[in-house]
Amino acid sequence: MIHKEGYPTIILSLIFSALIIFLACHFSGNAMLADFTYLLSAFLLVIVLQFFRNPKRTTAANENQIIAPADGKVVVIEEVEEPEYFKDKRIQVSIFMSPLNVHVNRFPIGGLVKFVKYHPGLYLVAWHPKSSTENERTTVVVENASGKAILFRQIAGALARRIVYYCKEGDKAVQGSEMGFIKFGSRVDVFLPLGTKLNVSINQVVRGGKTAIATFT
Repeated sequence: MIHKEGYPTIILSLIFSALIIFLACHFSGNAMLADFTYLLSAFLLVIVLQFFRNPKRTTAANENQIIAPADGKVVVIEEVEEPEYFKDKRIQVSIFMSPLNVHVNRFPIGGLVKFVKYHPGLYLVAWHPKSSTENERTTVVVENASGKAILFRQIAGALARRIVYYCKEGDKAVQGSEMGFIKFGSRVDVFLPLGTKLNVSINQVVRGGKTAIATFT
């Protein structure tokens, strides 16, 4: 299944491919160049299609667990000060998404969306320490029925130039359901209460909507 955010890019890729094939076939007169153009166009289309793939996933809802909001690799686990909403110390878990990962973002817990804010910003590489506070980003806070809340943040990277989010304050969040999408390489930070039991380690690969990255205590 292809994500809806990919349709404009796919159409542009098809138009671009058709144009270069036409030019190569009708003006170059070089059969080898024409064959190379066909291969290049096919490769481009495959890359675009795989980037915007949207596999169907079912999350087993569990109020005590925090599920990975994205596919990727855990690149940061540290205790930090969270200054935007909670204004206290939290455990930060950051998941880096390469261009080869599925880029759908999902709600890590179910409950009520308490806070949503979009921040314009820079496009530092996603693993840069300051990307969490200086890059283009969207902050979302969800509180579950037990009153436990987490903050998670979509962060644009050097290639990501569009963050999409589908929730607003007051919405009901369903654990594991889609909440947004980031195009072309990015990262998601999750800020957990101190004392939360972590189930992942640095460099561990996780799957959005499937991997339980932590457990409330």
